[in-house]
Amino acid sequence: MRTRDFIILLVCGMTAAASLFAAGAQLDRINVQREKLKLVSNPALENAPPSLAFATVAMGAFRGLIVDILWMRADKLKEEGQFFDARQVAEWITALQPRFAAVWEFHAWNMAYNISVAIPATQPEQRWRWVKNGYELLRDKGIPLNPKSIQLYRELGRIFQHKIGGVTDDAHEYYKLQFADEIGPLLESADNDLGRNDNRYLEALMAMPTEWSAVTGDPNLAAFVQALRNADERFAVDENFVKNYLSLCQNPQRFKPAAFEVIDAYRGTLALKRFDLFAKGYQLRHEWKMDPAMMLRVGLKYGPVDYADPNKHFPMDWRHADSHAIYWALKALDVAIQEKDRELTTHESNTDRIVMHSLQNLFRFGQILITQAPADPNTGAPGEKSIFLGPDLRIFDSYNNATLAVLKKYEGDRGRVEAMGNGHRNMLKNAILSFYQAGLRNKAQKIFDEMRTRYPFEEFQVSLDQYAKQRFIQEFESIGIQDAAEQVMMLLINAYRLYAHHEDDAAAGNERLAQEVWDHYFKEFGDTDRIDLPPMPVLRYNAIGQFLTSDAYPVYIRQGLLARIQIEKPELLKQLEQTEAQLRQQIEQLRKTQTP
Repeated sequence: MRTRDFIILLVCGMTAAASLFAAGAQLDRINVQREKLKLVSNPALENAPPSLAFATVAMGAFRGLIVDILWMRADKLKEEGQFFDARQVAEWITALQPRFAAVWEFHAWNMAYNISVAIPATQPEQRWRWVKNGYELLRDKGIPLNPKSIQLYRELGRIFQHKIGGVTDDAHEYYKLQFADEIGPLLESADNDLGRNDNRYLEALMAMPTEWSAVTGDPNLAAFVQALRNADERFAVDENFVKNYLSLCQNPQRFKPAAFEVIDAYRGTLALKRFDLFAKGYQLRHEWKMDPAMMLRVGLKYGPVDYADPNKHFPMDWRHADSHAIYWALKALDVAIQEKDRELTTHESNTDRIVMHSLQNLFRFGQILITQAPADPNTGAPGEKSIFLGPDLRIFDSYNNATLAVLKKYEGDRGRVEAMGNGHRNMLKNAILSFYQAGLRNKAQKIFDEMRTRYPFEEFQVSLDQYAKQRFIQEFESIGIQDAAEQVMMLLINAYRLYAHHEDDAAAGNERLAQEVWDHYFKEFGDTDRIDLPPMPVLRYNAIGQFLTSDAYPVYIRQGLLARIQIEKPELLKQLEQTEAQLRQQIEQLRKTQTP
């Protein structure tokens, strides 16, 4: 009996061992399949100390304990100012628990805010690299692994709105310029009639194929693709083809001359126009993680309002970081709406605030003007670029409608409504003065009446003229970094409106006041490194340009201004022509290299 039992145990043991061996042999194949299907939530750590790597494997389900220890370590490093070390620890935590939204938020914030400012302001390109690392981490890694995390969408929007769109960083102008330069070429098609100010461009992107296989399967596009491959070996790899094509359009000198000759040969053809649209839509989707359909939706709801038709919205200017902040905030709110039996959380209310604050920023600084100094005559090196931001009054209705909707949404929460209402009231006060100074008195009166009805404070129980005068005195006495350019622009626009109406004394008064504001600001803040007020010729050119192209003013008034300048102000005309010539030259140079 004992021998029989021994034989049975031996056979069972051998069977178990064989089963374990067979199962182990399948483990590698199973793990490969899990990675392909993206079922691996805890991948092996890279660049980790051997002791930590061993502990994470050996402890298995107890990884949470290791994460707690690492989190405390990261927090301690952050408090000690060792941001680079804290970044490495945070990377390990994201690898161990990629579904832990808080660590992605911490990691992105640490790079965009702490590490970036640890680099001297004299190296803005290095600072910009870390700011980019921060928002790309959330956009490209954190959100795809946590697609239902309102927290991550909100943090991504906050980096765009506050870090890039704001003025708290000494290098913020560099960030704005780099951001606009990087996405700018994707916002205009090879057709001159389709671009940033036309919703048809986004509709055209939506109609294009989304995958590379659709391009190679189209005989007309395939011929163009093959021509580029024959011209330069850098186009041999499918994965890099679109990026190389866009780079070729921007910087032909980086490729063989034959490559740009292909562009010239196809210029004006349907094949090139279709491929150009495909490439830009593909880059927006894959590199920027933005859907043209969503971009169109954002513009139709929050874009600048057409003065001629209040129901029509122009597209958002996607060169502006605040437009991206709104995009990602709306993605977060879309996620929130899908939750059943949801409550209005702090994450959601802060996300709504990002939308409102970004629209405020676009109202005050939504007009982008990029200039470039002439090339160095000795070396031929391109001149330095500068970016100037001016007010875009067309955004007001979008802001006001969005804010009123948010106030209604939280009407049961007295504290939130009161805080948001204070911000809304302050914005109305600023908007009244901006429209009044721009000569749009009817719009200023309409906003003033709305403010008096919604916020019946004693200070508003005066006439519009009395309120505007009192408000301007207050603004001038407390003028600061964010107010000066806006005030100067509005004064200049109103001066040219008055001049067009032959109200010369009033026009001269507004222009003198604009110069006084500029002088006051420059004396107060002009020596700081944080921000510089654009030169008066640039502001004057921009103000006249906005007036002449604005549908808010009748055509005959705008034509009258131009005629009077040509006849009566030759010095101003000469100055404008010089500025215009520089801008036209820069635009022409950019078109030759950027647009196929």
